[in-house]
Amino acid sequence: MTARAVPASKRQAGILLHVTSLPGPGGIGDLGPSAHEWIERLRAGGIALWQVLPIHPAGGGDSPYNATSSFAGDPLLLSLDDLAAEGWVGADEIAGAPGGDGGRVDFEALRPWKMERLRAAVGTWRRRARSDEHLAYGRWLARAGDWVQDVALFHALRERHGGAPWWEWPLKLRVRDPAALERAMRDLRDEIETHRILQFWFSRQWRRLRAAARRAGIELIGDVPFFVAGDSADVWCHRELFKMDEEGRPQVVAGVPPDYFSATGQLWGNPVYAWEQHRASGFAWWIERLRHAVAMFDHVRLDHFRGFEAVWEVPAAATTAAAGQWRPVPGAELLGAVRRRLGRLPIVAENLGLITPEVEALRRRFRLPGMLVLQFAFERLLDLPPRVPEDCETDTVIYTGTHDNDTAAGWFHAAPGEGSTESEDRHRRLREAVARYLGTDGKDAHRRMVEVAWRSPANWAIAPMQDVLGLGSEARMNVPGVATGNWRWRLRENDLAAADWRWLQDLCARHRRAPPAGADATPERP
Repeated sequence: MTARAVPASKRQAGILLHVTSLPGPGGIGDLGPSAHEWIERLRAGGIALWQVLPIHPAGGGDSPYNATSSFAGDPLLLSLDDLAAEGWVGADEIAGAPGGDGGRVDFEALRPWKMERLRAAVGTWRRRARSDEHLAYGRWLARAGDWVQDVALFHALRERHGGAPWWEWPLKLRVRDPAALERAMRDLRDEIETHRILQFWFSRQWRRLRAAARRAGIELIGDVPFFVAGDSADVWCHRELFKMDEEGRPQVVAGVPPDYFSATGQLWGNPVYAWEQHRASGFAWWIERLRHAVAMFDHVRLDHFRGFEAVWEVPAAATTAAAGQWRPVPGAELLGAVRRRLGRLPIVAENLGLITPEVEALRRRFRLPGMLVLQFAFERLLDLPPRVPEDCETDTVIYTGTHDNDTAAGWFHAAPGEGSTESEDRHRRLREAVARYLGTDGKDAHRRMVEVAWRSPANWAIAPMQDVLGLGSEARMNVPGVATGNWRWRLRENDLAAADWRWLQDLCARHRRAPPAGADATPERP
């Protein structure tokens, strides 16, 4: 076993594009042919890093950050093309997916359509698979651990109860009465088996994709949200690890205080961790969660890293996050326990928002690279005296923007956002300063911003694919604080064909981010 490469330890360039945003006729990006083609395009552009959002089953609001499990893969990401090639579903059955190759994912129409075909494929597999297939499945189940059974039972029960959250199930199921669980496992045996097989297929398709990335010299960056969804297998199975009453109702919920995005803050609604219980277990749940993540990816981004120092707790009955307060978190103990069990991890800390000296001290103590986002860093141009926006340490990941930002083109041309704390005068002055700094009238602002990131001292420079293409606000992935309509943007085939990969390749070479000619670019294996 070789040591993992330290994140942001050499000059590389990356693209942020979630799997769901890949093009193709299936209504949603998936792990099949379009993902493999995408890897080859990255290589052609001299790109060595592909960053995705969480790949777990999206929950409320279709958000990958509101997943129903921190361990399972999202079945919607399974490639029906691959399953058809293996004979588990007919090619004619997978034609005509809702949304097709459109520029948006229609989750409401797509989810039942695709799940119907996945269930049919599972039925075919159970009837016709060879003995070696069943043996491989059995070996995978033995290796995967308890989370597979927990997730399968949770989703089977959720479906049996019409999609209702677990706290609305019958009392004995809510409190996980052993006799009630045993009866459910008998009654829902086929449904449970379906979900386990879907996870087996996800693992297999993911392994193929990761092997293709390694052959191409592409390193995969995953994303671990700090919080988990209340309606998740994690909370249902480990309710003692969260601040909840006996009925499963949260006492407090998570959010962030008023900031750049919103004058009233963001009320996320996730349950808050009961840290004394985590400490008493030696942080076992967190250790297994991070062990699972680093087994899936070459590197992982820890979302909301400031939560490892303190969290913004909001009374459960509050209507905005402004009513919250900071509560300390034993982050140093947690990260220390993780490091002792798993070694030094390939982690990038998302240190955005209200970052205090204590948060930065925690990050530096564990030698984790942080992030710099140009859309925020351009504020430095209004300082007295002005500062260079991309001035940062080499052990940094610099972005033009993230999934939570407007696109670079959209940000440059947008008016002040509704609910934003930014005044119209400041907004105008900042855009004028940015235009002067970039030397642009706005037509190529996205390219100039990518070039600023690529030329920066930061060893890693990453741009969302929307910024590479110069797409406007219509291509934005997420608007924080808005509950519906997010996470839907997709590349179209003609967008991908129009991408200027030669420009990216030249940019990487000019700023020393391209893999050395003739070098073995295969990332180190865990």
